[in-house]
Amino acid sequence: MKSTGHEIRVVKALKKYGELAALNNFSLDVKPGKFTVLLGPSGSGKSTLIRSIAGIEKIDGGSIYLGEKEVNRGPLNVAPEKRDLAMVFQDYALWPHLTAAENVGYALKRRKVDSAAMNKRVNEMLERVGLGGKGDNYPHQLSGGEQQRVALARAIVARPALLLFDEPLSNLDADLRERLRIEIATLTRETGATALYITHDQSEAFALADKIGVLRSGQLEQYATPEKIYHDPATPFVARFTGLGGQFTGVVSKYARGIADISLGQHSVRARSEIALKKNEVVDVLLRPTATTLTNATRSTTSAVGSVPGKVIDTAYRGRGYEHLVKTPYGEIASIFDIKHWPRGTNVILKIDPTASMAFSQTTTETKVE
Repeated sequence: MKSTGHEIRVVKALKKYGELAALNNFSLDVKPGKFTVLLGPSGSGKSTLIRSIAGIEKIDGGSIYLGEKEVNRGPLNVAPEKRDLAMVFQDYALWPHLTAAENVGYALKRRKVDSAAMNKRVNEMLERVGLGGKGDNYPHQLSGGEQQRVALARAIVARPALLLFDEPLSNLDADLRERLRIEIATLTRETGATALYITHDQSEAFALADKIGVLRSGQLEQYATPEKIYHDPATPFVARFTGLGGQFTGVVSKYARGIADISLGQHSVRARSEIALKKNEVVDVLLRPTATTLTNATRSTTSAVGSVPGKVIDTAYRGRGYEHLVKTPYGEIASIFDIKHWPRGTNVILKIDPTASMAFSQTTTETKVE
């Protein structure tokens, strides 16, 4: 669908609570109609940013633009209802004294849509979110998932230029989260609106986003496509926050064309690094779960680069196969998947794939925006 959404530009935003800078010289540019997910731990600034864009909070410095309109700078703070946006909250935020249909229709009523058109659009939207027969139900008569569907329908029905999602699925069980995640992605993209979604769940971010912004301590650590974030994290923090099986610490013995040979002691591995590494530099080798496979210790040699001995210390059945925890001389590595079950206590060789292994100097601090 053609985009009807706002472009979002946040320029050097500063927001402080006492001495704490929740946003610290923060900049972001979200193109119209794109679905952007802001990913980060508690305290990273996600909620402050989205509330500032919504107009619920006011930044202390910098500027926020929605489209060509500046909505926040200095004393300027455009009211939320004049920003052409809607927000879906973690706690649903439904009016308890209104029915599902009345909650959904509230946004249209505020925009003075006539009754016949309003009823038609409300009924169509309730049908679209699977609540066609529950328009007369009050929030307390609906399950948590149904209440969140009402909140989603209420946000979308008025066709705003910007949809903001404040961890809307965190109160739901895993199966329902997965189903509603698909519905949110589909419905949002159908509207053509720009979407900004915050979460601390990396699997949710990768499933939803056109681009992901990883936040840390009020700053943007990396802003790129999900594929780029996963395969080419800019910093160790981004790599760790988006899913690792484990890590080794070693010393660079050789670096050429983006690949480093790294000595761990008696064994060595290879890993990628876009930044040139010096011989004898101490690095952390961060391993995605896909970097590791198990082979039988009696059929492999531990002298080969990328072969590390270990012992299986735990295993868990995951339906399509097994995940293993392996103790090596250089640390424990988790989330090693195999269709085959390797029993606890089995001596194994851990094969390390350099394409899913990332080497970072222990002094790496750079931030990367693409």
